[in-house]
Amino acid sequence: MTDPTELMTIGELAARSGLAASALRYYEELGLIRSERTPGGRRRYPRATLRRVAFVRAAQAVGLSLEEARGAMGRLPEDRAPTAAQWNVVARTWTRRIDERIEELERLKRRLTSCIGCGCLSLRKCAIYNPDDAAADRGAGARYLLGDEPPIPGPRTPRRRPCPDNGLPA
Repeated sequence: MTDPTELMTIGELAARSGLAASALRYYEELGLIRSERTPGGRRRYPRATLRRVAFVRAAQAVGLSLEEARGAMGRLPEDRAPTAAQWNVVARTWTRRIDERIEELERLKRRLTSCIGCGCLSLRKCAIYNPDDAAADRGAGARYLLGDEPPIPGPRTPRRRPCPDNGLPA
């Protein structure tokens, strides 16, 4: 058991971490942080929990999921600061994930830059055109903006009726 003077209430942890108590309870439910219970059942958190919460928030800031953050924290000590070697293992994983995220964002930026909305003159390259919600078969989200190639309009791809304002498909 941790020294009681080193324990924080959920309210104290919320105030220090900037997270709502409900978020802290959720993190605990996911196994990201842990608490000890008083005889009355109240949560008490070791001060090292502040570091773990900061770690989770940093992980989210670089685009990691809570599951990925939990996996990374599984490689770090719970009750003290990690050594440089322990941190470097996690940092290498984060660096790869950040690079992947940058690539995703650059790809999205290129697609958005080339897309000029309903004034687009090329259905071959248009990332928005999606007759009869054909992209739904490819999965959730904006499939063409995420990298799927839109179909080439042809005899099997129905065209939408022209937009009355500009004559292009609506």
